[in-house]
Amino acid sequence: MSDSKEILTLAVEIGDTLLRSGGEIYRVEDTIMHILNAYGIENYDIYVLSNGIFASANEDKEDGCSIVRHVPLGNVHLGKIAAINQLSREIVAQTCDVETAWKRLEACRNIPSASPKTACFFCGVGCACFCYIFGGTLWDAGFTFLFGMILKALLLTMEKKKSSKFITNILGSAFVTAGSLILLNLGLPVLQDKIVIGGIMPLVPGIALTTSIRDLFNGDYLSGAIHLIDALLTAMCIAVGVGSMIILYRTIPGGVILR
Repeated sequence: MSDSKEILTLAVEIGDTLLRSGGEIYRVEDTIMHILNAYGIENYDIYVLSNGIFASANEDKEDGCSIVRHVPLGNVHLGKIAAINQLSREIVAQTCDVETAWKRLEACRNIPSASPKTACFFCGVGCACFCYIFGGTLWDAGFTFLFGMILKALLLTMEKKKSSKFITNILGSAFVTAGSLILLNLGLPVLQDKIVIGGIMPLVPGIALTTSIRDLFNGDYLSGAIHLIDALLTAMCIAVGVGSMIILYRTIPGGVILR
């Protein structure tokens, strides 16, 4: 049997990957505790936040150890979450030893995201569908599809450059709004507000807001507050981007009157 430090490190690394991929707080804590129990660690303390993991095991014994891990907020990756959940089930079922678990964990971490072209295409499809659902025409949905693809390409570029999340949301929402206003000013029969609604959907912090509400209901008030603040600040940045373009447009002589 491996020592408690290796087992605790493995459990924390699995929880780290799960948390970075968008897993809920209670799920991360539950996963770490089940893994420790499966490997025979009975005396432990686990505390998980939205951006950190604090864990200790066998503090009253000679092999006692503690781990503190900072986990920055990241993007949701459902493929990694599903793979980590399957790995944890196999560990609990006693069908995966520590050495094998390390190899499986590395494989889970290396699960690739969608290619940029695929991500851009389906982001455009999603934006077009939202535009149509909220009352836009097929004509509006077509333009929103184009804006959605360009927006996703912009987001991927800024992510590679590690740009501020605030700046990214402001520029992304400003781009969609500016594009819709240009179409309106050209005299095209478009519903400018529906294009904006559909186009900014990739920026809307729906998961962060949902997670914060769930954390608050589960009694994880600090984690819920962190996600809630993140969602509110993101919404504020989107509002700044959209509002600034509309205000700028209204100050330019000759613009089409917005209804």
